[in-house]
Parts: sequence; C-alpha cells; structure tokens
Amino acid sequence: MSRILIVEDEPDMRRGLKDNLEFEGYETVTTANGTEGLRMALKEDFDLIILDLMLPGMDGMDVCRKLKESGSTTPMIMLTARGAEEDKISGLEAGADDYITKPFSLKEMLARVKVILRRATQDRPSIHDYTFGSIVLSFDKYKATRNGQPLDLSPREFEMMRLFVENEGKVVNREQFLEQVWGYTTVPSTRTVDNHIAKLRQKIERDAENPQHIITVHRMGYKFIP
Repeated sequence: MSRILIVEDEPDMRRGLKDNLEFEGYETVTTANGTEGLRMALKEDFDLIILDLMLPGMDGMDVCRKLKESGSTTPMIMLTARGAEEDKISGLEAGADDYITKPFSLKEMLARVKVILRRATQDRPSIHDYTFGSIVLSFDKYKATRNGQPLDLSPREFEMMRLFVENEGKVVNREQFLEQVWGYTTVPSTRTVDNHIAKLRQKIERDAENPQHIITVHRMGYKFIP
C-alpha cells in the first residue's frame, strides 16, 4: 500500500484529499503546516507528497527545495491557487514532479497520483536475487530454492513475491496485486488474490496456518516480513 503525505492548510481540501485517497486504498498522513510537513517528510517514509504552495510555517516551495537538498527522491505534487505559468515553472524547478492548479477535479488528482506512483515504481532498481531465511529467489531465472533444494513457484507466484519484496514491510492491498501481477486485461475477484496467497504460504512458510513472512493485515491486505 502506497503511503501519501498531504500538506494542506485548507481543512475541507485536506479532508477531501484524505477521504478520497483512502477510499482508493492509499494510506495517508496529513498536516496543515509546512514546517511540520518538512519534519515528517524527513523523518518518515512516504511514496508521494501532496504539497500546497501557500502554507503557514514554511511555504511549499521552500519545503520542496529543502527536501531535494536533503537528497529526498520522494515524488511531489504541488497544489496552488495560482495559475501563472511562471509559478508552475518555479514549482517544477524547485523539484516538484507535477503541478495542479486549484480548483481541480478529484478524478484528475487521483489519475495523476496513480501515474506518478506507477512511474516511481518503474524507476526503482530491479531486484535480481533475494534471500530470506532458508529461501533464495532468483527473479531473473524464475528459480527458487529452500535449503538448497528446488522450490516450485509458478511465474505468477514469483511476481507476487517480487511485489512483496519491492514493498518489504509495507501493506500491499489486493487491488495492487490485481493491477501489477494480473494486469489490466483481466479483472479477477479479490478472492482470487486470497486463494493465491494461501497457496504461496503453503510453499514458503514453515507453518502456513501461523505465517511468519506473509502477514494478513485485517481489511487492508498483506505485509511481507523477511
């Protein structure tokens, strides 16, 4: 599950963004203050920051610049009531990945969030080999072993494990599995994901009834703990 920081001082806007993003399955954290937003962004891990330009404490442009100066690679969408071209250019030059002028439609916002998160995922270094416990996964060769003995994982199970590994310690919801493992051309039910998780646990867990690696997060999805 992608984690999004919303830094917005207008209560209705902040609440609307939070409610709609969480309805789409994202985890959100909010603040109304630029200084506090910068502190949170530096201290915690986020997959995306939605940042208003005009903020108390520190404006969005300064927050953006300071994050980039710190070496942060977290993508940012900047929000502003200004529509002048020079303001958009300034925001992008400060390090924002996208720029949306208020008022905007929530449908447009959600579409841009999805595009930026997908791009960020694609930009991550690809994982070739991964080891946890007695299991070794070779994603390039689609081969797996446990204690040196072959472990029979299907290509789809490898892709499920790849998604888990890329999001180690984070909740992955069922919709993410359907989108990134099954793809857009097929739309199985979320129950299909649960059935595949059950089979995957049978193969990688010492005790599938008491899993130590693939943990169910009630009403949210699953979390991988190596």
